[in-house]
Amino acid sequence: MKKVLFSLAAIAISTGIFAQVKSDDIAKIKNETVELGKIPQGVPAPAVFTVLNTGKTDLIIESANPTCGCTIGDYTKTPIAPGKTGTITATYNAGGVGAFEKHMNVKFAGAEDTKSITLKGEVLTTEDYAKLKAGIPATMATAPTKADSPVAATTTKKKKSKKKSCVKC
Repeated sequence: MKKVLFSLAAIAISTGIFAQVKSDDIAKIKNETVELGKIPQGVPAPAVFTVLNTGKTDLIIESANPTCGCTIGDYTKTPIAPGKTGTITATYNAGGVGAFEKHMNVKFAGAEDTKSITLKGEVLTTEDYAKLKAGIPATMATAPTKADSPVAATTTKKKKSKKKSCVKC
């Protein structure tokens, strides 16, 4: 009986010592998704994510890795004191025209899991972006084309889905 109690006590103590810490226990990312809106093609677009240290010890961002080669990540390299903030910057290269949704995996020191942050938007051609900034409505900016037909619309939808990821990904 003593062996069983000793074994249970040892398991309980080791479980407490080796309890897994989750990212949510030590850090809070203010906005896990940043919407960049409509951006011009060929102009890299940065987004800044604010990280709050909600733990009791310094927070270290070990990595912030994009899931695609068309996004570059950077982050606060110094320890973040409890109650203080740091940043993660994601820059999308805006090479391909169309809607995009890119992700970065963030790893904090001492946490067993990773956190995913998201960057969204739509890349417009330089001409379309200039028209948007000039305040010309999209329906008046271009003349109707064959793409407005139901048959071409199906083809257009397929092309858009292909353009959601960058050429290198």
